[in-house]
Amino acid sequence: MNRTPTEDTTAIPPKISAQEVDFYYGTFQALKKVSVDIAPNRVTAFIGPSGCGKSTFLRCINRMNDTIDGARLEGKVTIDGVDIYAPGVMTEELRKNVGMVFQKPNPFPSSIRDNIAYGPRLHGTKRKDELDEIVESSLRKAALWEEVKDKLDQSGLSLSGGQQQRLCIARALAVNPNTILMDEPCSALDPIATSRIEDLLFELKNDYTIVIVTHNMQQAQRASDFTAFFMAGQLIEYNRTESIFLSPQETRTEDYISGRFG
Repeated sequence: MNRTPTEDTTAIPPKISAQEVDFYYGTFQALKKVSVDIAPNRVTAFIGPSGCGKSTFLRCINRMNDTIDGARLEGKVTIDGVDIYAPGVMTEELRKNVGMVFQKPNPFPSSIRDNIAYGPRLHGTKRKDELDEIVESSLRKAALWEEVKDKLDQSGLSLSGGQQQRLCIARALAVNPNTILMDEPCSALDPIATSRIEDLLFELKNDYTIVIVTHNMQQAQRASDFTAFFMAGQLIEYNRTESIFLSPQETRTEDYISGRFG
């Protein structure tokens, strides 16, 4: 399988590159020889049946699996050419540059303003005018500013589910990452809120590299530029989304997207 899709980005250095990645939870091997190059400023979707390894691989990209006892990675993952598993790599700095949005919206039990300002404060921004600018800028990027600008001191938990998820996206953007990982970000949302998030992806990819795990194949078709199909811990096929869904090269890919299993 080609690790780089046959597309006009082949001359552009990948933002994220995985080389022969094996990943283990104790003795269980969750990923097997995963190699892939992910293009910058694109939306890449990971699809596949439950337990196929797509979320595990997503979490390898910002080392979220490090928090799990017995977790172990073999192989290499680079971002902008830097091996993120090399000795001396600071995971705090990595996770600042590679933001994460989770399946269930998880705003802090504090004000909308403080949800956004928390990360910048943690990284040393103290001046109120600077923090106010970051709050507004991040909420605008997440297409939420107009809806909350007059209630910034209200709890983030008072927002609707879709607004909470956009608040979490704004919170991730506030620390100025270059990559955003999203693990099933719309699975708990209604169709209207899901549409807002998908529209947002088109805007955000101008400034960020986005990787999204989704069980919703229609969402992958609508919202992504590239799609990677995982099965049983292996990367089966990776190409432009249009090619994956209209002319898959692997029988297993075709069987999955046509609903024969999964």
